[in-house]
Amino acid sequence: MTTAFDRRSLIRGAALAPLVAALPAGAGRGARAQSGQTIRIGVMNDQSGLYRDITGPGSTVCVRQAVQEFAGQRGIAVEVMEADHQNKPDVGSTIVRQWIDRDGVDVIVDVPTSSVALAVAGICREKNKIFLCSGAATSDLTGAQCSPNTVHWTYDTWMLARSTGGAMVRAGGDTWFFITADYAFGHALERDTANFVRQAGGRVLGQVRTPFPGTTDFSSFLLQAQASRAKVIGLANAGGDTINCIKQAGEFGLTRRGVKLAGLLVFISDVHALGLQTAQGVVLTETFYWDLNDRTRAFTRRVLPNMPGGLRPGMAQAGCYSAVLHYLKTVADMGVAQAKADGAATVARMKAMPTDDDAFGPGSIRADGRKLHPAYLFEVKKPEESSGPWDYYKLLQTVPPEEAFRPLAEGGCALVRS
Repeated sequence: MTTAFDRRSLIRGAALAPLVAALPAGAGRGARAQSGQTIRIGVMNDQSGLYRDITGPGSTVCVRQAVQEFAGQRGIAVEVMEADHQNKPDVGSTIVRQWIDRDGVDVIVDVPTSSVALAVAGICREKNKIFLCSGAATSDLTGAQCSPNTVHWTYDTWMLARSTGGAMVRAGGDTWFFITADYAFGHALERDTANFVRQAGGRVLGQVRTPFPGTTDFSSFLLQAQASRAKVIGLANAGGDTINCIKQAGEFGLTRRGVKLAGLLVFISDVHALGLQTAQGVVLTETFYWDLNDRTRAFTRRVLPNMPGGLRPGMAQAGCYSAVLHYLKTVADMGVAQAKADGAATVARMKAMPTDDDAFGPGSIRADGRKLHPAYLFEVKKPEESSGPWDYYKLLQTVPPEEAFRPLAEGGCALVRS
């Protein structure tokens, strides 16, 4: 079957002015007119700010790839919309309510910025729609604020803290100072990492909270970290904040003095922006790497022609592909009408079905909504170790799915207690 794609503009919210577009797929305009038989997917993320490269348009490209691969083959009519939440919970909440109430959106995808994601999770539960979270990190989404309507797909703060934080302590980094983005994600990442540091016998000597969004000069915060004499500076931030911190730490000569930088959430686009000369030696954790194996390389080849600026897909973007592909398999299994009618029932069916795709390989979804797959501890290569463009990582350790994420009984999710 040949699938035709075209674009049509949707009404822009006057107060928010989000960028919104539709990408139909499937049986043409006649099928799309039957709104009850059309799945509507809303991709919401940072389209213009410091998280643009790690989510943004690249996430939408990956969602469209999943739609093309599965929905087009099965004749399922799908529309994909995208919007910029500007990293603001009120903006994100308003967009999602309009999407659900006015536009009939069935599933919300991506949503970096944990404060926005927590708000969206609440709305999807209230409206009985589906939230497939890829870009946000807070482990509270499968803990105290878990929901029968949410699946947390790609990574979370507990996993990052255990993998990267644990590796740094084992390597001798037993005193820490945190530079933390002052919102839900940064707080959760600092909390989870500090717990692992203390459990391993280390100490937290201090922390500083940086305004979010909008911080570009981290010099005063880095000087506070240096004054603490901590062996490790934990960067509980992401995107442009992490890039600026690492660059400015290098300019101050902190790493030359033996201070270790722990980038607790670093994406391949961050390493690309920094360059290997600056980023070499950084230890980080990801759940997807484009050059990990034959399947990840095959997925990357399919999406690369449409990725903005020739960027390789990062784990949050790959997570959008993987989550939507599994959702569409579930829709095909349940039928479009039933899947649209009950978001919680659709998520329950997603949990009952094993997952498998080229980005993450085989996996599963737990009762608390946590998607399980391996986590990989990488070290950024030295320039002379890289064999070509985007050859940035060497694998240090693979953590199996059952060990990579917080144990089910420890999260405090009400779905598990019941």
